[in-house]
Amino acid sequence: MPEVTINLAAGRTEEQKKGMMLDITQAVVKHTGVDPEAVVVQINEAPLNNKMKGGKTFVERAAAAKK
Repeated sequence: MPEVTINLAAGRTEEQKKGMMLDITQAVVKHTGVDPEAVVVQINEAPLNNKMKGGKTFVERAAAAKK
């Protein structure tokens, strides 16, 4: 059973996340030949204040981008 885990900063809509999971499921099926029922896709979301890149939290990065 293939399992795919995605780590994301929070902020995507339910529709965006579902679309991404469907696309990933289709890619796994296409390239491995397994049944879609065997594919597990999980999204781990981190609040923007709990994720950092380049020494700034994603909250700080978003605020700086608005300036």
